[in-house]
Amino acid sequence: MRRSAQYTIAVLAASIVIGGCSSPWNDPYPANQVHGDIVYSAFTAQPKYLDPARAYSADEYVFLGQIYEPPFQYQYLDRPYRLVPLTATTVSKPSYLDSAGHRIAAGAHAAYSVYVIHIRPGIRYQPDPCFARTADGAYRYYPLQPGALKGRYRLSDFHHTGTRELTAADYVYEIKRLADPRLHSPIYGLMSGYIVGWKQFGKTLAAVYQDHRQGAFVDLRRYPLTGVKALGRYTYSITIRGRYPQFRYWLAMPFFAPMPWEADRFFSQPGMAAHNITLNWYPVGTGPYMLTVNNPNREMVLKRNPNFHKETYPRHGGPGDAAQGLLHDAGKRLPFVNEAVFSLEKESIPYWNKFLQGYYDRSGIGAENFDQVVRIGPHGHPRLTREMRRRHMSLSAQVQTAIYFYGFNMLDPVVGGYSRRARDLRRAISVAINIEHEISIFQNGRAVPAQGPIPPGIFGYREGQAGINPYVYRWAHGLPRRRSLAYARRLLAKAGYPNGRSARTGRQLVLYFDAVATGATDQEMLAWMRKQFAKLNIDLVVRATDYNRFQDKVRRGDVQIFSWGWNADYPDPENFLFLLYGPNSKMASGGENVTNYNDPAFNRLFLQVKDMGNTPARARLIGKMVRIAQRDAPWVWGYYPEQYVLSQPWYFNAKPSLMANNTLKYIRIDPKLRARLRRRWNPPVLWPLAVLGLVLGAIFAPAILEYRRRERRRPL
Repeated sequence: MRRSAQYTIAVLAASIVIGGCSSPWNDPYPANQVHGDIVYSAFTAQPKYLDPARAYSADEYVFLGQIYEPPFQYQYLDRPYRLVPLTATTVSKPSYLDSAGHRIAAGAHAAYSVYVIHIRPGIRYQPDPCFARTADGAYRYYPLQPGALKGRYRLSDFHHTGTRELTAADYVYEIKRLADPRLHSPIYGLMSGYIVGWKQFGKTLAAVYQDHRQGAFVDLRRYPLTGVKALGRYTYSITIRGRYPQFRYWLAMPFFAPMPWEADRFFSQPGMAAHNITLNWYPVGTGPYMLTVNNPNREMVLKRNPNFHKETYPRHGGPGDAAQGLLHDAGKRLPFVNEAVFSLEKESIPYWNKFLQGYYDRSGIGAENFDQVVRIGPHGHPRLTREMRRRHMSLSAQVQTAIYFYGFNMLDPVVGGYSRRARDLRRAISVAINIEHEISIFQNGRAVPAQGPIPPGIFGYREGQAGINPYVYRWAHGLPRRRSLAYARRLLAKAGYPNGRSARTGRQLVLYFDAVATGATDQEMLAWMRKQFAKLNIDLVVRATDYNRFQDKVRRGDVQIFSWGWNADYPDPENFLFLLYGPNSKMASGGENVTNYNDPAFNRLFLQVKDMGNTPARARLIGKMVRIAQRDAPWVWGYYPEQYVLSQPWYFNAKPSLMANNTLKYIRIDPKLRARLRRRWNPPVLWPLAVLGLVLGAIFAPAILEYRRRERRRPL
């Protein structure tokens, strides 16, 4: 018995030593991944769409950007952002036509713009069952015979795969899908005003579907789209109405990635949707990665596409990139990592703790962790704390191409309208809401007070005194200073509400604020908002609701004051100015002008500006537009958020990009360093086992001694 116990203890001790040398005891990943070229990240909610015709959120683009390849992409390191070819041979410049279809000079009035795109030969799709063929060349899984889906609930249950070359026709097919009325693409309304024949094509498909059974496959190749044509195996054209320079930015988004008709046909077969085998669940692309695990209740896994074409890391970057090591891999073939594992993390605290343990490679910084990570210097510059520097973490911080603001419904009889009274009321509120205070309390200082609709980094943004909003700020000692509360009260009196009461009726002014509020932090924010209005003796009634109800109220114009935000789709001022363009009114047309602002002078200037190149003349016109909007104050301009991201010391080539969504291929990992630091940061805590052993020994020792004493006692 003693030898057996000694042997067991020795085995346990050896396993402790071996376990400590290989991976930490609390490692959540399989042991065979310890030294793998794998990126570890997390997601917080299930992506709603993985079909590029329908997806339109950052959570979805995290995956789609690595799988699908539109013709253009953003150069990874360049700032300002610059389009470069991805599958195309060049970034196409449009040619211009008059109404008769004759080619005209670039400066002349154009009825049409034609983009001719040449793609590179030799690009192939990822392995997928939709391409699988039998020995005689027939498609192996089309058509499926009755009963063929029995026991098949995952794409991997189809054991044979195939591939084929990317062609121009695949890009044409996907653009047709964007007009498919069954898919409800979020850009259908916008592109209807540009792509020639788009609306008619949608109507044609709607009529076709009436003659087909529900969910049946319709081969879109059979139906021509006037403005989109394949001109050859590797060339296609897109014709749009008028001039729309921003259209080239759309050609860098997954909406305009290719779709093989075989995939559409394969996934449209009867019974596939019932087994959850759909194109919305299993993307098919030519990108560097393919989705091999789609389990949104646990994890999503991207693995290297074995058919990925040749692409190399950029050889040139922006100022300071070389000094930061961002050009160390210049010219090397992409991608660097073989796999990316995304784990479901519904709560921020477990995610942060796992990041500190080394089980995630990058992390944003939540408000609850900010002081643990960052110190703001005397000049407002962020710096890592001593603990984070000791761990050799790296911090990236940049102002996002986004704006968060408070909107006034310009159709509301109290806060809306264009009279001097209404303007003074909105300006008084704009001064009273202390955005700097909000940034300090709720954003940990991670934002810049907005002076107008255009954020830094976008053409038309003006720095310094030239760019301030003179109705809310004054320039003093080289900085913008918010105007005083006394100034706001004088404006309120001029608006007919001295001390917050109606000069006509004597009643206190009551205003309504609509917001999405679900958590404790939201309630704190709403309480703070009431205090801002209370400074003017205005009674603010908060109407909190869920997200869907809030969106519906904004669509119907059943709001008075509300919070909103916008992230740029592409790096052009038009993408922000159109938020104030009258015909884009949310109520009138379902557009993104949520305040329903409609100033004729602003509208005329917008039509001039939207199609111009980034010239000094365009900058001057944008300045006029911003001044008009500042005067009318349809928004309390809010702030431009700053993005802070913390990276582990084994994570390389991380340069934040606010436009590109296909950045995983540039990331390089040092898995040996990661394994070593994980062991250092997660040492096994053995003293509880020792204490437990002593306690158990104390409990059982008397019984063991008594047993041995009886065994040794001689029989009478």
